[in-house]
Amino acid sequence: MANEKQVRYIFVTGGVVSSLGKGIVAASLGTLLKNRGFSVTVQKLDPYINVDAGTMNPYQHGEVYVTDDGAETDLDLGHYERYVDVALTADNNVTTGKVYGDVIKKERRGDYLGDTVRVIPHITDQIKAKIRSVSRQGNNDVAIVEVGGTVGDIEGLPFLEAIRQVKFDVEPGNALYVHVTLVPHLGAAGELKTKPTQHSVKELRAIGIQPDVIVCRTEQELGDEHIKKIALYSDVKTDAVFACKDVPSIYQVPLALESQGMANYVLEKLGLPTPSVDLSAWEQIVHKMTSPERTVKIALVGKYVEIKDAYLSIAEALEHAGIANDVKVDIERIDSSEVTRKTSKKLLEDADGILVPGGFGARGHEGKLEAIRFARTRKVPYFGICYGLQWAVVEFARNVCGWDKAHSTEVEPATERPVITHMPDQRSLEQMGGSMRLGSFNCELTKGTKAYEAYGQETIQERHRHRYEVSNIYRDELVDNGLIVSGINPERNLVEVVELPDHPWFLACQYHPEFLSRPYRSHPLFREFIAAAKNLNIERTSSKEQELAAT
Repeated sequence: MANEKQVRYIFVTGGVVSSLGKGIVAASLGTLLKNRGFSVTVQKLDPYINVDAGTMNPYQHGEVYVTDDGAETDLDLGHYERYVDVALTADNNVTTGKVYGDVIKKERRGDYLGDTVRVIPHITDQIKAKIRSVSRQGNNDVAIVEVGGTVGDIEGLPFLEAIRQVKFDVEPGNALYVHVTLVPHLGAAGELKTKPTQHSVKELRAIGIQPDVIVCRTEQELGDEHIKKIALYSDVKTDAVFACKDVPSIYQVPLALESQGMANYVLEKLGLPTPSVDLSAWEQIVHKMTSPERTVKIALVGKYVEIKDAYLSIAEALEHAGIANDVKVDIERIDSSEVTRKTSKKLLEDADGILVPGGFGARGHEGKLEAIRFARTRKVPYFGICYGLQWAVVEFARNVCGWDKAHSTEVEPATERPVITHMPDQRSLEQMGGSMRLGSFNCELTKGTKAYEAYGQETIQERHRHRYEVSNIYRDELVDNGLIVSGINPERNLVEVVELPDHPWFLACQYHPEFLSRPYRSHPLFREFIAAAKNLNIERTSSKEQELAAT
C-alpha cells in the first residue's frame, strides 16, 4: 500500500447492538467530504459467509441492492450511492464468502508455494487487497470502509484484524477509525448511560484498534458530562465525540454531523485541507420534507411488508419523489395476501396511488392481481416494478383480453396462456446465486408515451434483477387489446415498460428504477407517479370541499 497514491482511509465500526446506522454515518461523512471537493468511494465489508446478498431472505437481511455491473449487494450500498452520488460496483461489497473463495482458488492453483494457508496473513491480506483495489478506482482521495456487524462478533474478527493492519501499511496519519456506538436512555432512571459505549470501545481496543472518533447514537442530547466521560474512557479528545441523535429523516444526519464539525475534524486528523462547504442542496431537501404542501397516501402491496428494509430503496425513492412534488408521501404497507375482491375497497379506497414492487414466488400473487385490477378500474395511479409489471400484464390478459387461463409460469408452470415466462437463458440453471438477469441494460422508449414524457429521451439505462419476462408470443395480441408497450430492450427485444391508455397514470416497468433515485434528483418514473397521486389527492379534496359547501 505504501507505493500507491496517498489515499486516506476511514474505517467505520460499530458496537453494542446492530442497526445503529453505521451505513448512514459512513454515507453522511462521504457526502460531507464530497461536497468539499474530495473524491470519495465507500465500501462495505460484510462478515457473512454468503458470497453475496442475492440468495438471502429479505426477512433476514432486507432488500438486495443491485449495482450497474450486476452485483447483488448489501442495502448499505444504496445509502452510499444516494448520499455520495457515485456508481459503485461489485468490488464495493466484500463478504467472507468472496474472500475465502478467492483464497481457496489461489491455494488450488498453487499460488502460495506450499505455505500453510492461514487466517493471518492470507485471509487478512486478501481483505486488504480488496480494500486497496477499491481505493484505487477513480483516483480517490478518501476511501470510507464500513465493517458490518458489531465488535466482538467472531465472524468479523478477520476484517477487524485486516483494518488494524492497514494503519501500519499506509503512510502515518493516512488511516482513521470511526466507532459508532449506543448511548441508551433508561426511562426508569431518567438518564443516559455511557457504560455500553465504554465497554464497546474497550472491546475494540483489545483487538488492537484505537478509535479516533466516537459517534454516539442516542435518543437524547448528550450533555458535556457524558461527552467528557466517553472521551476519558475512550482515550480521545472531547472534540472527537459526536452525537448522532435520532431525527425524523435520515437526510438530516449529514447536517447534524456538519453542525458539530465532524468532517473538518476528520480532515484535520488525516492531514487534508478543510475547504468551505455548500450544503444548501441538503438544507433544501430537509426543508421540503418538513414543510410539504400536502400528504399523499401510497399503498405498497407486497409480501414482505412487515420488514421496513425489504423495500428500502422503493421507500426512499417515494420520499425523493415527494420532495420533488412538495408533498409528504405516507406509505401504507399492505400484505398482498390480505387483498381480495371483498377487502380491496376497504384496504385501497383511500390510497392516492398503488404500487406493487418486485418479488418472487406464489404467495400473495392473487392479492397483487386484485390490487392492480382495483387501480385499473378505479383510475387510481398505478406503478408496477418488476413483479409488479408481470402481474399487471397477467391482470390485463385475464380481465381485458378475456384470457381466463393467463398466468405466469413462475406460479403455474403448466398454464395454457403463459403471458409471463422464463427467459430462455434462465431455464436450465445449475445455481441460484448471481444467475438472474442482473445489472444495467438499455431500454428504447416510444415517443408520445408517459414513459417517454417522464424521461424526456428515447434511450435509457436501468438496473434489472429478474428471471421472467413478458412472452413475445402474446405481445401483439396484448397490444391489439389496448396494452401499450412503451419500452423495449433493443438487444434482446424484451418488453421493459407497459402502460394503459385512458388512465390518469398506469405504468409498469420490468427494471428497478428505485436504485437510481437520489434525494436531490428524483427518478423520473417515481416523480411522475407521485405527481399523478398528488393530482388525485387534490381532486378528492376539492370534491369533499364542494360536498361540504353544498350542505
